Amino acid sequence: MAEYISIKNWSEDDKPREKLAANGRETLSNAELLGILLGNGTRNKSAVDLARDIFQLANNDLNQLAKLSIKDFCQISGIGPAKAITIIAAIELGGRRKKAETTNNFIQSSNDAYSYFRPLLQDKQYEEFWVLLLNRNNKILKAEKVSDGGISYTVADPKRIFKSALENSASHLVLCHNHPSGNLEPSSADHSLTKKLIAAAKNLDMTIIDHIIVTDRGYYSFADEGQIT
Repeated sequence: MAEYISIKNWSEDDKPREKLAANGRETLSNAELLGILLGNGTRNKSAVDLARDIFQLANNDLNQLAKLSIKDFCQISGIGPAKAITIIAAIELGGRRKKAETTNNFIQSSNDAYSYFRPLLQDKQYEEFWVLLLNRNNKILKAEKVSDGGISYTVADPKRIFKSALENSASHLVLCHNHPSGNLEPSSADHSLTKKLIAAAKNLDMTIIDHIIVTDRGYYSFADEGQIT
């Protein structure tokens, strides 16, 4: 059985909890903050050492860290399901806080749409397709996930999109999906689907005002690029 070294048994200079209490959270490194979540290390490694191993797995990238699964975390010796779940829960809380801060009740620009969808989609490992339903004044009525798929594609069912739009008396729609690969460029299938949905919306006296592709680095707007006609 591994012998764990609790943070409370470290030297005073190495205690991230005490450091945070004395000097503020901004003074801690990412590894120290993560070490607090882990609580203890192993016989040979402190909690902060384990945290550094985790960041190495994520290429020292917080965006990559947020995409790791329980299985990914458990690759590291000393990290079991309980610690992995603690980390994922903390990341999810941070994402929900960000969504609460950025959510606008009205969509007036592509950036408004991106700000709404980014917290929902930026950390997903698989593609998801969403629709944002708006009234005539572009006030948000509802956001609905239409489908999810694989790493490189998802299939959106027009019937489901417009059924929801009709049920919620939507006038305008914003389409959105993510590219887990980080590539912002729309595929030929993305272009084809967008044109198909624009035409279908017109027949129902609705308007597709944008289609946003989200990554953790930025977004692509069909409207901004003149692709919504």
